[in-house]
Amino acid sequence: MNHSSTVYLETFGCQMNELDSELVRGHLRSLGYRFTDDFTKADVVLYNTCSVREQAENKAYSRLGLVGMRKKAGEQVILGVLGCMAERDGIDMLRRFPQVDLLCGPGELDRLPALIDNVRRTEGAAREERVALAGSKSRRSATLAAAEDHLELLDLSRAFEPTDGGADRRSAYVRITRGCNKFCTYCVVPNTRGAEVHRPPDSIVDECKRLVAAGVIEITLLGQTVNHYRYSHGLAVDSEGREQPQVGPGLAAFRAPIPDGQRVTTFARLLQRIHDEVPALQRLRFVTSYPRDFGDDILDVMAGCPRICRYIHAPAQSGSNRILKAMNRGYTREEYLEFIERVTSKLPDCTIAGDIIVGFPTETDAEFEETVSLVRAVPFKNNFIFKYSPRPGTVAIDRFEDDVPTEVKKLRNNLLLDIQTEVSRRVHESWVGRSVPVLVEEIREHGAAAPADPDSALSLAMAHPESKKIELRWNRRQATPRAGLQAIGRTPGDLIVAINLDHTTVGAEGAQALVGTVVEAQLTAAAPLLLQAQLVQ
Repeated sequence: MNHSSTVYLETFGCQMNELDSELVRGHLRSLGYRFTDDFTKADVVLYNTCSVREQAENKAYSRLGLVGMRKKAGEQVILGVLGCMAERDGIDMLRRFPQVDLLCGPGELDRLPALIDNVRRTEGAAREERVALAGSKSRRSATLAAAEDHLELLDLSRAFEPTDGGADRRSAYVRITRGCNKFCTYCVVPNTRGAEVHRPPDSIVDECKRLVAAGVIEITLLGQTVNHYRYSHGLAVDSEGREQPQVGPGLAAFRAPIPDGQRVTTFARLLQRIHDEVPALQRLRFVTSYPRDFGDDILDVMAGCPRICRYIHAPAQSGSNRILKAMNRGYTREEYLEFIERVTSKLPDCTIAGDIIVGFPTETDAEFEETVSLVRAVPFKNNFIFKYSPRPGTVAIDRFEDDVPTEVKKLRNNLLLDIQTEVSRRVHESWVGRSVPVLVEEIREHGAAAPADPDSALSLAMAHPESKKIELRWNRRQATPRAGLQAIGRTPGDLIVAINLDHTTVGAEGAQALVGTVVEAQLTAAAPLLLQAQLVQ
């Protein structure tokens, strides 16, 4: 097969998609494909899509139109849609967007090279030769059936390049689970990514070791509900006795003791293993946490393991019990606040982030005020706040009328953003005066334009709904630039820090040498999403 093609791969959505794209990129590179950052110069264009947020989906549709224009102009280009949009829309996408050549769901990414080759070899390839979707297989019922999927091979064969894309990368994602069993009514993920499938702990630990050997100093464990990781040993093995991925248990398993004689690796035990067995790993973090069933065993491991970051991202979504029930979140406002109280009691320096949806169907002004009071009550370093939009394939779109007017959603969104800004400012100000370790991710001049790298610390801060305030301050610095450099990085609690460097003692070369290292910084000032600091010499 001729694999001399040049590929453009763009990712929309969450960290899961970012990791999927990294694994796809490594797989295709191993087969001889080259990559470009310019979609107009690629003869294979791939979009890894997300269905969770309307904005990400609209961007993907726009990109399909641009590639369609290239095709109409007579260019020979293969266009593929990967991820959740492909899985959700299925073959109907081929009808709606005839410029699309192939579809590949998130659970079938190991089949992508064959799909590309089918399109290339056979003009007008049959539909079944250019579509790989989980379909009805996405909700597996048998524990051993998980061994039938081969996506685990992508993780096991992963090739991590610290200088991939020209950046000095020292952070990496590691998937511990795929899929979700929660069925929140606003979310399509259980249908597009399938049931929870948990990777064998030995495979996870080995991958962490290989990443650290390649130069990684920070690893983030990924799962749709990461604290529901639970691997029962001996239940899913291949013909040679090697443990395989297995479907996660029902929710009742997290409310009962482990049966006598059964060896189980819980999430807390997995954290402990990685911390102890990969001693060269400087930082271990995880996302996203489900507020219910987040046991004290996890908090105790975090408290006893200094290299596990004191940071928890646990979406509340609403402060109203009635709305939480309509969302099928599985917990109450009181249970969420009790969870936060346990976190702050056992881990006083832990930073907390969350997600909130405003304007969910039937939400009243009084119920919105309950969400406001929840945000005021919790020391959120930040909240990702979104206006509800009906998503195709979700329960909510069929069960509830989208009856909250758009203007009301906008008003509630803006009000909550202002309140979260106040909360974020208080949280950040509480850190001023402390000395903290900061993982440096980039060096910038004072007054430089906003960073182009979408994975940079400042870009992540600016992607937050409160980013306009930071952007205005950044633009003001552009208008009145000061001499000197700044090191931009993150604390273990995921707080964004700008370290002012003295150009007389740290030149451009010395500053660049800080990227990818952990430095000690004295925090001197705070804004809602950014801390200022001086380097501790």
